Amino acid sequence: MKQKKFVFLLLLLLSLVGCGHGKTDDQQVEQKINELISKMSIEEKVGQMAQFTIDVLGKGGGVYASDEPFELDPAMMDTVFGKYKVGSILNTSNNRARTTEVWENIITNIQQKAIKETGIPVLYGIDSNHGTTYTAGGTLFPQEIGMAATFNPQLVEKGSQISAYETRASNIPWTFNPTMDLGRDARWSRQWESYGEDAYLNATMAVASVRGFQGKDRNSVGKDRIAACIKHYMGYGVPVSGKDRTPAVISESDLREKFFEPFRASIVDGGALSLMVNSGIINGVSTHSDYRLLTEWLKEDLNFDGVIVTDWADVQNLLSRDHVAKDYKDAIRIAINAGIDMVMEPYNLQFCDELVALVKSGEVKQERIDDAVRRILRMKYRLGLFDRPYWSRNEYPDFGSKAHEAAAKAAADESITLLKNEDNILPLKKGARLLVTGPNANSMRTLNGGWSYSWQGEKTEEFAQQYNTIFEALQNKFG
Repeated sequence: MKQKKFVFLLLLLLSLVGCGHGKTDDQQVEQKINELISKMSIEEKVGQMAQFTIDVLGKGGGVYASDEPFELDPAMMDTVFGKYKVGSILNTSNNRARTTEVWENIITNIQQKAIKETGIPVLYGIDSNHGTTYTAGGTLFPQEIGMAATFNPQLVEKGSQISAYETRASNIPWTFNPTMDLGRDARWSRQWESYGEDAYLNATMAVASVRGFQGKDRNSVGKDRIAACIKHYMGYGVPVSGKDRTPAVISESDLREKFFEPFRASIVDGGALSLMVNSGIINGVSTHSDYRLLTEWLKEDLNFDGVIVTDWADVQNLLSRDHVAKDYKDAIRIAINAGIDMVMEPYNLQFCDELVALVKSGEVKQERIDDAVRRILRMKYRLGLFDRPYWSRNEYPDFGSKAHEAAAKAAADESITLLKNEDNILPLKKGARLLVTGPNANSMRTLNGGWSYSWQGEKTEEFAQQYNTIFEALQNKFG
């Protein structure tokens, strides 16, 4: 009898440990969500699962870009929010940073239109990957590989907290960060975006980052914080070819014990509200089609109640690149049934029509749609968007402040790693002559890297004129 009681208590303890931060405990919010879902049409539900880039909403003749200065197109606003009831927008227009004033104007208009058409606020997402990437005048921190070199999770948490504040100042409540791809192949082009090759360090830093972004209460993210999106789940950083978005071969033990661990920790210990899926293929299975990894490992084993979002155009890739679907509609069926909740389409509004048809034909069950929509609405409630879908930038007086700049400098100082010091040349002696050479010596773009004012950082010189390159800084210091 005593043995049975012990086994029961042990199982109970394990079940509680397994739940962690993965499961909601806000029953009032759950009741509101259930009531809202019961009133929604299938078209409205599908719209919540769709995410499109902001250039779809902009004036201009191009499909992939908008006119400058950027203006919202009333006709496309009617189509996106009136006809298709879309629930999420991402990115910046024309791949360039905007001021907080411009962001406030754009997102206020988007939210007002969405609420008028559906009564549900839009979930706006952006890549604030090492600071306030897409807001002019914001604070940039070292890239994640630099933050990893500090071995200081407190600095990581502080950096994410500042990034959250300044992203909120831009009227954006969701970032696609942190990245915790184990960088174990020097050929892979995105090493700098991760916390390096070690699973423990990635997990420690990622949990700190999630806490910095979201704060202590994942059920009620404050007005100075934003939702984190842990990525790219998983095995993204070890492609066999070394090339981005290509297949990986990973043993089952490594997959579970190493690559899964940073994501497990970020959900159970950090309380991450969303997760982005690896664009590649693991052991012959496209990750966006992998029911085991998406539904069983996350939603069942971890009780993860957050949002699983695709990466850019990766449902289309199931058809055009991976050839596992017979057509675009079939690719949507595969991804949604595998456990995808939100599709970063990002251009093709046909997605909504196709998913509605799949539900009506029974190829995607209504229960699967309701599960996805429940997760998306839950995240919007947790972010306070139903109460305040937009706000004034003037509520954030510390945006780009000296204090934030000092925190970024402290992180940069601590990230510096001395590899060698032959003949004790350091510290540099007064009067020494220096040869500064190399393609990156006088480049602001390479000093900051990607996700700096634009996707690949190619617009950095335009937005960072007040700062110095390595050559300029040494010249100013030593003449």
